[in-house]
Amino acid sequence: MDSRIIPGTESTSHPWNGLADRSCLGHGPAHLVQVLDEEGALLAAEPALAPEDLCSMYEWMLRVRVFDTRLVSLQRQGRIAFFVPSSGEEATQIGTAFALRPEDWVFPAYREQGVALYRGYPLEAMLCQMLGNRDDYLKGRQMPNHFGSPRYRYAVASSPVGTQIPQAVGAAWSARLRREPTVTVTYFGDGATSTGDFHAAMTLAAVQQLPVVFFCKNNGWAISLPQAKQTRAEFLADKAIGYGMLGVRVDGNDILAVHQVAHEAMEWARSGSGPVFVEMVTQRMGPHSTSDDPARYRDPELLEPWKKRDPIRRFRAYLETRGLWNAADEQRATSEADARITEALRWAEQIPVPALESLFEDVYAEMPWHLQEQRAEAIQQRADAGHYGSPSSNGHRPH
Repeated sequence: MDSRIIPGTESTSHPWNGLADRSCLGHGPAHLVQVLDEEGALLAAEPALAPEDLCSMYEWMLRVRVFDTRLVSLQRQGRIAFFVPSSGEEATQIGTAFALRPEDWVFPAYREQGVALYRGYPLEAMLCQMLGNRDDYLKGRQMPNHFGSPRYRYAVASSPVGTQIPQAVGAAWSARLRREPTVTVTYFGDGATSTGDFHAAMTLAAVQQLPVVFFCKNNGWAISLPQAKQTRAEFLADKAIGYGMLGVRVDGNDILAVHQVAHEAMEWARSGSGPVFVEMVTQRMGPHSTSDDPARYRDPELLEPWKKRDPIRRFRAYLETRGLWNAADEQRATSEADARITEALRWAEQIPVPALESLFEDVYAEMPWHLQEQRAEAIQQRADAGHYGSPSSNGHRPH
């Protein structure tokens, strides 16, 4: 196999020319990396993962699916205002999360709840952010589903499309300057590849050969805009070629393939060989968000083939074939995930909204006079109205 990503090139200056034939990164963007077929049968060599790791990956996928179902239900009940579901994209989250190291940084889009939870982001803290209550790390200042914390090296999500991509590149450059063995990863959808931020970030990362991995979750839709109406590129991974960057396509519903590609991409970047663009081909099975109605722009028939490619069903079939999973395991894991959410939610919903005074904090190291006056006026208005928040806080749950 010719390991060069650009067929016919005579250049020897590009680092990917030295890729080993065994590397899934060496196939180029036209090749779709797969390990399992749609029925969960092996298409490639057995993964070099311990049985307990395989089962753990599957349980995490189940937790993401259960969390997704519960949070959509909470929004429909009016208990939270907004949520971005990720049903059908669990493999893109957990397959990549398993390849991360604790020192790596994550710059997410909206559908990476599983990545955050896997990295240790407490379930209670995530639910507090969804509710915008007093124990929210962000003090209720972000809309629901826009969480993050430097404690877990997980940047706060932002609504504008693609803004996290250059931020990730900046973090990778910072790591390079500090000589830290850190890889920065960023997640974004297919629509973000049409933004100026994407172009600027890809250019800088490639020119500086920065340790960053670009995870593009190509689910076919930029909200209501299909891929065919936003780009003429046959494969989004083709775009990497123009930036002089390694590009690869992987079946985003095959967790073993996603993990293999993610692991190789991160080690490639960590070794100083430069950035990698990974197109994870998947499908958004639900709405873009709980504010969206996909029936207005997407024919439900388009989802039928993807139901057969469900990443959870597919991986479960593989585990069952190996004798690592059964119906009892499925019931136990699902029940435990659901009960864990119920417990955390029961606690989080008892916490009051942030104190009104917190609106004026965290802007200046020492609050200036005009903010002091505004705070005093707000406190007086609250007293006159006889309601709003609680300035005190007791009984915080550690998280």
